[in-house]
Amino acid sequence: QVQLVESGGGLVQAGDSLRLSCTASGRTISDLYMAWFRQAPGKEREFVTRIRSDGGGTYSADSVKGRFTMTRDNAKNTVYLQMNSLKPEDTAVYSCAAAQSRAGITAASYAYWGQGTQVTVSS
Repeated sequence: QVQLVESGGGLVQAGDSLRLSCTASGRTISDLYMAWFRQAPGKEREFVTRIRSDGGGTYSADSVKGRFTMTRDNAKNTVYLQMNSLKPEDTAVYSCAAAQSRAGITAASYAYWGQGTQVTVSS
């Protein structure tokens, strides 16, 4: 079992940057695929970005490409989401997720989830 806790959310203005963190406990994440998803009010959960266990193979949704970057620090059992040039449409609860095997962009691929952190971008 792995427990995931996100942090770093908040209220920012359009164009600002924010860095989210997701720290795991219970086991190492070094062999896990990790991802970020988000869910805006009244909308379905949406894939944001994913990173392979070795730190490579990042893949991001078109809506965030060039603005969001996911990294990981296996020594700290933590993954990060650097969000730049934030837009009001990025407003959502951001959750990190972990998978024990190769995982893609579907939420069903991920067995472990954090509670999420709210990101609000004002115009």
